[in-house]
Amino acid sequence: MGHVVAVLVKAGDVVEANAVLAELDARDATALVKSAESALRVAERGLDEATKGVAAVQSAAQAAEAQRDLASTTFDRQSKLLAEKAISKQVFDEAAAAAKSAAAEARMRIEEVAAVLAKREQANAAVEQARAALDAANVTLSYTRVTAPFAGIVATKTVDVGDLAAPGMTLFSLEDRSAYRLEASVDETSAASVHVNDTVQVAIDGLGDTPMDGTVSEIFPAADPSSRTSMVKIALPADDRLRSGQFGRARFPSADAAGLAVPRTAVVSRGQLEGVYALNTESIATLRLVKTGKIFGDTVEILSGLREGDRYVAEVTPEVVDGVRIDAR
Repeated sequence: MGHVVAVLVKAGDVVEANAVLAELDARDATALVKSAESALRVAERGLDEATKGVAAVQSAAQAAEAQRDLASTTFDRQSKLLAEKAISKQVFDEAAAAAKSAAAEARMRIEEVAAVLAKREQANAAVEQARAALDAANVTLSYTRVTAPFAGIVATKTVDVGDLAAPGMTLFSLEDRSAYRLEASVDETSAASVHVNDTVQVAIDGLGDTPMDGTVSEIFPAADPSSRTSMVKIALPADDRLRSGQFGRARFPSADAAGLAVPRTAVVSRGQLEGVYALNTESIATLRLVKTGKIFGDTVEILSGLREGDRYVAEVTPEVVDGVRIDAR
């Protein structure tokens, strides 16, 4: 959390990854870093002193162990001489006392080495703790520089100099210009034939009539109960003209279906009704009501009212009425 001291971009700017977008007041975070650095230096000096102490004590312990070994060897020799009555009992007692003293000194030095090694481990742990504290302080300091997580375009800017920025608060919205997608609502009957990684033709209204090839990246498994459609996400190729919020259409391949179609000039309207002049075996025209469907260019789909093989007037003129004989051309 901190006050914004600099805003370096505006909406519409193109930024690279890790570009600084805004800076927050870093005084507290900087002080925290300096304090952590000082604590680390103190801990490192303590570790250096402990390491030097270990070297000195280990050297003294080695000397004490050598003295112990020498005294032990002398005691063994004096024991043999005493058995041979080659030395006096006093000389033997002096050798025994020297051996005990050297052994005690060696044990003391070994214990000192263990204690100093423990202190060095404590000093090493203190250094690691200080380094972790410094890393945490540097992370906190890094939060004072708001950077772009990826290369893209600044879509919105909702912060100004002087504003108080807090965790969870939106400062900028960035768009990855290489990762746009189209979200299309597909009716439940057609969604069953759509699969992830399918190639789909996409036409974006703002980019002209030339379609682009998209790839199905995600299909929502649940359908919307109100519209009975499923959401399909289509990844689009990189194009600098794409923008969020644009409208587009996706064309999904479907199985071929047989149907009837007639020229649009063959359909006549009578109020809310539509019809086609059908011809009987004697070429007499009779207006037959039909139900039309989709329009494909100059033709229109006939859902009912005509059957395959029926003859009809392809182009209706004012002279065409019920009961008129039509000569085929």
